[in-house]
Amino acid sequence: MLVGVPAEIKKNENRVALTPAGVAELVKRNHQVLIQKGAGKGSGFEDEEYLSAGASLADTIEEVYARAEMLLKVKEPIEPEYNLVREDQLVFTYFHFASSMPLTEAMVNSKAICLAYETVEEKDGSLPLLVPMSEVAGRMAIQQGAKYLESPQKGKGILLGGVPGTPRGKVLILGGGIVGTQAAKMAAGLGADVTIMDINLKRLRELADFMPANVTTMMSNDLNIAEAIKDADLIVGAVLIPGAKAPHLIRRDMLKSMKPGTVLVDVAVDQGGCIETCKPTTHADPTFIIDDIVHYCVANMPGAVPYTSTVALTNATLPYVIQLADKGWEQACKDSKALRKGLNIVKGEVVHPAVASFFNPVLN
Repeated sequence: MLVGVPAEIKKNENRVALTPAGVAELVKRNHQVLIQKGAGKGSGFEDEEYLSAGASLADTIEEVYARAEMLLKVKEPIEPEYNLVREDQLVFTYFHFASSMPLTEAMVNSKAICLAYETVEEKDGSLPLLVPMSEVAGRMAIQQGAKYLESPQKGKGILLGGVPGTPRGKVLILGGGIVGTQAAKMAAGLGADVTIMDINLKRLRELADFMPANVTTMMSNDLNIAEAIKDADLIVGAVLIPGAKAPHLIRRDMLKSMKPGTVLVDVAVDQGGCIETCKPTTHADPTFIIDDIVHYCVANMPGAVPYTSTVALTNATLPYVIQLADKGWEQACKDSKALRKGLNIVKGEVVHPAVASFFNPVLN
């Protein structure tokens, strides 16, 4: 199979979908890999490394789209790429369709096969291709949140861990999945006073068993959230419903109960956000302020640490890429229930239940 890797053209996106090591594994199995020139540069991988691994180089993004049977990307195609996607072409990337009607319509009209990293799901319910980026995003949520709590960034001027004789910063994390867990570990490691909420009591018990003493678990419900946000210095939205739009756990009117300079980091923003006032921002312009509350809503947070993110992503995706390349998408999806759950749009039809329930009344 000819596997194509274009350069990412979304603003401030420096990751690439495949490392040279990943190329070598595909070439070893007699597949061809076509990399757009310069695609890996932002992640620290030079064209010569890809050539040494056995890839061919393409001068333009148009060439990659025109020749590839399977297209590997990091982020969803954006508008300039919509018309480049071909009928029957397999596109394997993060799509997050529930957050974008134009993207969904474009991919339906392309009649391509859209297999989304974020809905590939193993038997145990885990989302293996979300895990590495969720780990990065969870840790970065605290790293960035701590930065924007600084007074020059319009935050409260609080050091999360405090120092002897001063109170520690209070961190509220909504969601106890991969993002929330990593955020809690990071915040706890800095010495903050951390509360993590989830609607799953079993998950809260698991978290309580291994989290350090400065992490408190709490059931997520409207009343508990409304009370907790009053004193929180940093709030991290870490809610995920695979393939579906995130629910709004914090509404606009609730901002008035927060103290000025509170920082909100909505990691769920690429699924519509779990904070009503959040809208996608970029690394170049990451924050905005509403009612004196600082909002950090970068939709591709791991793109700020592209080397780490690219290596972590390839580690996770490569086994699935190999299955698809070796067998073709139809046979691979027949053989693997995990990959089958990754199918979101197939030849003009929305097939993932969560995406379909959100969009089909509109598309039809």
